[in-house]
Amino acid sequence: MLVGFVPDWMRGKAEVNQERIQQLLEENDQLTCCIVDYQNKCVQYQHVLHRHLIYFATIADASPFSSSKAME
Repeated sequence: MLVGFVPDWMRGKAEVNQERIQQLLEENDQLTCCIVDYQNKCVQYQHVLHRHLIYFATIADASPFSSSKAME
């Protein structure tokens, strides 16, 4: 735990033991993997969204209505 997140009354009183350190390291590893997975999914979703938007833009560009009629 970062010192900035530890209440003043707890600072300097934490017992350091190898088991607790190992637990925190394993939890950090799981959290990091989870974050990376979500970031990868986010990128995939962004690509799908971009593809859909390009499709809609292509349809709009091919539309028989001119932009001047749409403004009326």
